[in-house]
Amino acid sequence: MKKHDVIIIGAGPAGIIAGVTAKKQNPNKQILMITEAQKGLVPCGIPYVFNNLDDVSQNAMGPKSFVDAGGELIIDKLISIDAEAHQIKTASGIEYLYGKLVFATGSQPVVPTFIPGYDLDGVDYIKKNYAYIESLQKKARDAKHIIVIGGGFIGAEVAEQLHMRGDAKVSLIELEKNCFSKAFSSEMAEIATEKLREAGVNVLTSTKVVEFIGESGKVTGVRIDSGEVITADLIISSVGYKPNTDLAKNTGVRLNTIGAIYVDNYGRSNLEDIFAVGDCAGTKGFITGSEDNIMLASTATAEARILGYNLFGIRIKRCFAGTLGVFSTKIHNFSMASAGLNDNSAKAANVHFIKAEFTDVDRHPGTLKDTSPLSVRLFASSTDGSILGGEVWGGDSAGEIINIISLAIQKKVSVYELVSFQIGTHPLLTAAPTKYQLIKAAEGIIAKLQK
Repeated sequence: MKKHDVIIIGAGPAGIIAGVTAKKQNPNKQILMITEAQKGLVPCGIPYVFNNLDDVSQNAMGPKSFVDAGGELIIDKLISIDAEAHQIKTASGIEYLYGKLVFATGSQPVVPTFIPGYDLDGVDYIKKNYAYIESLQKKARDAKHIIVIGGGFIGAEVAEQLHMRGDAKVSLIELEKNCFSKAFSSEMAEIATEKLREAGVNVLTSTKVVEFIGESGKVTGVRIDSGEVITADLIISSVGYKPNTDLAKNTGVRLNTIGAIYVDNYGRSNLEDIFAVGDCAGTKGFITGSEDNIMLASTATAEARILGYNLFGIRIKRCFAGTLGVFSTKIHNFSMASAGLNDNSAKAANVHFIKAEFTDVDRHPGTLKDTSPLSVRLFASSTDGSILGGEVWGGDSAGEIINIISLAIQKKVSVYELVSFQIGTHPLLTAAPTKYQLIKAAEGIIAKLQK
């Protein structure tokens, strides 16, 4: 029976980065990766296979970088783990011994079993599975009436892409007052929802799906809480994801209250030599330290690098105290991003804050042809002015400015430090140095603190 120093289960972003990092740091260690499919997908790129990309293959992702680094790969399914014996068994009947085992099993879509008719043919999901998405893409091309359930990032982006293709009527149904309500403030979520409508998507908010309607086992529509039936020959449910941890649970690994693997700051589970990273691993909120459920490839890869460095003893200290939600999207040529706390999440956590915003064009002078309005809103502590969160919307630079805000949150930067932030500017690349939105928003908070 062959033994490996490390066996990684899963070949998504977390598994790949953990494997590459661990192999580079420990070139003499034998590291095996087990995955059920040869080809995977870039998770955040999945919505764009329905229009912007010509084929699913253009969004393919695989463990080539891990293999190139000297790792070993097998395509198989893991079916059992004996934690005491440090032994695993695959569906093909092969058994391996491990020194250390890493769960990087990701997440899977929540199936709305609470809605009658959820099991009808034609009720589909956004699974992070190459073959499944390839099949769903073909179904979408044949459909004339498509309903997307759930107005989070994936649901909204999929709905817009399907509408842009132009050969189907696309409706998006969201239970909350606005789409993106978990990531954005109420005002920002309202703007984002309106952009979806401007894009041409039929958006129904504050609307509950009470039943999937079908004939002969095939979906034909949905009934909403008003009693109205909306026709559909394809429904894509996007009501959230849950950690893929059934195998871990059966192994005796401790799970947290939301079903993710409980880990410490270095990815270590309660069982000796068993680790977890990515969507399947538990996280704690950066501000409050409470259990969180952030599932982002950017978060997963940050955790994976830490794990890769520290699998054989802690070499580098984990420098972030908790997981910070940093989100961005682009709807109807309008970019939107957020990080940390906003009005809604701050109030829910009983965090006192001050906010201010500033809007100007993202290039200078404003007479340049490719300028866009760009707004920055900051949320800061009402006592010391430390940055707690931010939102950016308008031009494409929103995606990078939110990363600056994220770093400011993580490093406990205050608005007083931001006003002396030394920046580089250029007419074709940034806002004017006299009206740099991030600094002007910080000045707005200082003015309120000094009252």
